[in-house]
Order: sequence, then C-alpha cells, then structure tokens
Amino acid sequence: MKKIFVFIFGLVSYLIFFATFIYWIGFMENIFVPKGIDAGISEPIFTAIIINLLLVLLFGIQHSVMARRKFKKWLIRFIPKAVERSVYVLVSTLILIFLFWQWRPIDISIWNIENNTAQNIIYGFFVLGWIILLISTFLINHFELFGLHQIYTNLKNKPMKYPEFQMPLLYRIVRHPMMIGVIIAIWATPHMTAGHLMFALLMTGYIMIGTYYEEKDLVKNFGTKYVMYRNSVPKIIPAGKKKLPEELSASD
Repeated sequence: MKKIFVFIFGLVSYLIFFATFIYWIGFMENIFVPKGIDAGISEPIFTAIIINLLLVLLFGIQHSVMARRKFKKWLIRFIPKAVERSVYVLVSTLILIFLFWQWRPIDISIWNIENNTAQNIIYGFFVLGWIILLISTFLINHFELFGLHQIYTNLKNKPMKYPEFQMPLLYRIVRHPMMIGVIIAIWATPHMTAGHLMFALLMTGYIMIGTYYEEKDLVKNFGTKYVMYRNSVPKIIPAGKKKLPEELSASD
C-alpha cells in the first residue's frame, strides 16, 4: 500500500506540474487562461514591484534550497527516497501557481510591435523557447527529472540507478539548454509591459544564480568529468565550438 501511495502521489504531482506548465505558456502571452501576466489586481507601482519581487524570491529560494544535496538528505529522513523528487516537483509547482495567482500587473508599455510579420516572428521564438525547454528535458530523462522514473522503479521493486553523466545533442552546444528555452519564452513577446519586463528580468536573474549553485552540485556528483564539460561547453549563450576532451566525446 505504501508503494502504491507513493506511485499515486508522484503521478498526481506530475499531472499538476504539467497542467501548470501549459498554464505558464498562456500566462506569458495572456491567452487561453483566466489570468495572464498583464491581468489581476491593480496596485500602485511601488506596491506591485515589492509584491512581485517577493513572489519571485519565494519561488527562487524554494527552488534552490530544495534542490541542494543537504536538503535532500534531510528530507528523506521523513519521506521515502523514491518520492523525494515528486515532493520537490509538487512544492515548486504550487509556488509557481501562487506566483501566477498573485502576480501584479504593471500596465506600462515598454514596446508594442504591431507589424504582423514581426509579430509572427516573435511568436515563433516564443513557441521555439517552450519547445527547446521540453525537448531538453527528454534528452536527459524527462521521467527521472520529474520523479516518474523513481516512483515506477519503487513500485516494481527495481533498484534506482545513480544518474550518469550524459551530454546529448543540445547539451553539446550549451550546458543549460532548458534555461535557454525559458529565457527565450519569457522575453519573446510583441507587447512588453513593465510587469512582463519585471518578470523576465527577475526570472533571468534567478536562472543565472540558480545555475551557479546547480553546477556546484554537478561538480560534486560527477567530479572532473563535469569540470572538463564546464570548461569545454558554454553555460547559456552558444559560442564558438571547442574540441571536447576524449573523456567526454563519447557521452550522449
């Protein structure tokens, strides 16, 4: 019964995440959702800035703290190890939902592109960003990243394998293609309001800070192999291609 409960909990957590992911797409462009980034309670500009800043700080602190190795070791003292990732996914998703709900619009136009061709190009980048993000999760193991692999192996009494270093396709171009996808998606809009701009700036800043701490954990997990990878492949922005060390060239 315990393993069945773990499996159901993990599956529900994933479904809530995936529904929220779809909502996020609509939220950024104010389409198909009841509340977009430019809708909601109108506040004085200073109040809106403070509330929005606190919302992103809440998301960033939770997202980073729960991802650290020390926190994970502490957490699995109270919950089954197989469900640890699902708990992380669920808590992160609930805070993201709270952010969408409480985000305060700042309806000052920064730019507004009305040319149809230019709009279509921008929307193309918007879609491309989400596609890059989604594809990147499958390249490394979408089901492990969101806890499904862990709850399935636990249900089937199979041993959970320790993640291996891999460097497939997009990960040979940049170290964090998922973050490139997010950055493209949150910036690509034909109508940029001050509220949208604040969200994009804060989330981009968090990505830079979050990936710094993530890479410290990756070095601890994979040692010199990740150090070589870090020295050979750019972090976020694609740059000139370097020759990969022989130890990495076979990774996929």
